[in-house]
Amino acid sequence: MLESLRKRTGAARLQHPLVLFIIIVMTIVLGAIVAKGGLKVAIALVFLAPTVYFLNRVFISPAVGIYAILFMAFTAIGLTRYIRNVPLGLSIDGLMVLIVVAIFFKRLTENIDFSLLKRDIVYLMVIWFMYSLMEFFNPAALSRTAWFYAVRGVSLYPLLLIPIAFLTFSKLKNLYGFLVFWAIFSLLASLKGLQQKYIGLDYAEQYWLNTVGAITHIINGKLRIFSFFSDAGQFGAAQGAAGIVFAGVAASIKKPGKKIFFWIVSLMSFWGMMLSGTRGAVIVPALGGITFVILSKRPRVIIAGGLILALIYVFFAYTYIGNSSYTIARMRTAFHPETDASYLVRLHNRQILAAYLANKPFGGGIGSAGNWGLRFSPQGFLANVATDSWYVQIWAEQGRVGLILHLFILMYIMFKSFYLIMAKVKSKELGNILGALLGGYVGIMGAAYGNGVLGQMPTGILLYLSWVFLFSAQALQREYDSRIARGLPAWSVKSFD
Repeated sequence: MLESLRKRTGAARLQHPLVLFIIIVMTIVLGAIVAKGGLKVAIALVFLAPTVYFLNRVFISPAVGIYAILFMAFTAIGLTRYIRNVPLGLSIDGLMVLIVVAIFFKRLTENIDFSLLKRDIVYLMVIWFMYSLMEFFNPAALSRTAWFYAVRGVSLYPLLLIPIAFLTFSKLKNLYGFLVFWAIFSLLASLKGLQQKYIGLDYAEQYWLNTVGAITHIINGKLRIFSFFSDAGQFGAAQGAAGIVFAGVAASIKKPGKKIFFWIVSLMSFWGMMLSGTRGAVIVPALGGITFVILSKRPRVIIAGGLILALIYVFFAYTYIGNSSYTIARMRTAFHPETDASYLVRLHNRQILAAYLANKPFGGGIGSAGNWGLRFSPQGFLANVATDSWYVQIWAEQGRVGLILHLFILMYIMFKSFYLIMAKVKSKELGNILGALLGGYVGIMGAAYGNGVLGQMPTGILLYLSWVFLFSAQALQREYDSRIARGLPAWSVKSFD
């Protein structure tokens, strides 16, 4: 009977008596399970098949898992407004562990080059995590539980994701896939922002605003747009980075259709940045633009880019043009911080923190400030002083020692990437694309001074993957040259060019 079944193909197999019998038995069993378990069991069974398929794909190609991480990084926090009391953010942790397991099993059948992990950036991530690990024993910390939650975004995610990406996600096709994925979700984020601005909030967003978000997202009666991000600050900074990255990508590629697509994404991202009302986000395209222009290595581009950036600065800093628009007027206050009440409050808070941390070189413990502090140690001093800045939060929680180490790592990554692009990448197209990624990173570094955006979702995940591609610059150049030498298109079949 089994032999006759093997000889059949396609739909003919479904007509075999054995197959029909198995289908009938499975139908009866599943029906009994649903009848006993109810709606939740039925929903779980519906998702069982795609889950099994997804797991299969991850074990065959772990890069699929990285796309899943990107998807959750963009959507998890927004989904919590609709699916309450479910820690969807932990899905990123689970996906990283799943990819590690998949790599382990893949190693049993394929030769994986673990020498790819012998890199300075990987060693730096290990050092940073080890310092964070020592912070668990910080005597000033009031909650060890807060450490477990907060350390993920501070040092655990880069420690796991960067080595994973070097092993599974550092080829040209991965770079192109990453950029297209990022572009699509940036476009969707801006469209969602436009919906909130011109159509209105849906029931879940309105509930979030009424219960949590209004204090920071209704300013002078105006809504700060947050899209499907955690807040307007994260939305503005992320869209500012996307705007500069995809402007660089659009300027680098040749095919008209793809060029137009990325220009649209760039312009829409900048629009989203403006809608967010996040004044600190203005620094992202400013610093990112300067970085990209310098890395272009072309005097005319440097002169033209410098002129454009200078005109933008003059427009915001020395004119009142467009002040009738609330969005432009709010952005303009970023160029006159001394007149902004919230900026003066931040300076005052930093003076308070300086006095408190004077005898605490290792800070008050990871998770002691911000939202985690309010959740796990609301009685703590740091939980009741707003940090706002990413760097101030690192300083408050890990002290001046942690801040110096963290800044050293960030600056090392920036200068090393700058060197690799300038000295090791010969292809103009590839150099410009990597330069755009570096520009986005430098811009976020600037924005992190005013907002805690650097380690949050999705910006953190986007930066960690960008670092992998930047530190893979020489390998990407060799792959690029190899394709050209073999008479193949410079870009892979699955790429955008």
